[in-house]
Amino acid sequence: MNDEPRWLTAEEQLVWRSYIEAATLLEDHLDRQLQRDAGMPHVYYGLLVKLAESPRRRLRMTELAKYAKITRSRLSHAIARLEKNGWVRREDCPSDKRGQFAILTDEGYEVLRRTAPGHVNAVRQAVFDRLTPEQQKSLGEIMRIVAEGLQPSEAGADLPWLR
Repeated sequence: MNDEPRWLTAEEQLVWRSYIEAATLLEDHLDRQLQRDAGMPHVYYGLLVKLAESPRRRLRMTELAKYAKITRSRLSHAIARLEKNGWVRREDCPSDKRGQFAILTDEGYEVLRRTAPGHVNAVRQAVFDRLTPEQQKSLGEIMRIVAEGLQPSEAGADLPWLR
């Protein structure tokens, strides 16, 4: 039995470090753009987008946490901030006394409508304008494979939205 780790090769190390650098810089780039244009971090923007895309602009808090890949505690804090801005409101779930819905308000929808053009421009400039169509397709396939591998389906999996 060999307890020695499978160290990354020099090429794998370069790929890994490039990924970490790009992911960190991209998240910072998008956060700065959204803070400047709408006074919110990237994760909050993603929550508003998901609510806008949901039927009746509402979603159960547990589903929203799962979508955002964040803990329920972090989601609760984010929704509290969005409520304070008047962009989201909460409503108790009639069929489940412990459950709650997050609902995008008209004001929140308007903020999203005004902010979306600048955000999509920032994403396009940072990612898509730098890649060929083939590279875009490959990136999408690679990220799907990685995401699927990190989301085990078995009960009791340690995933952020279950914490």
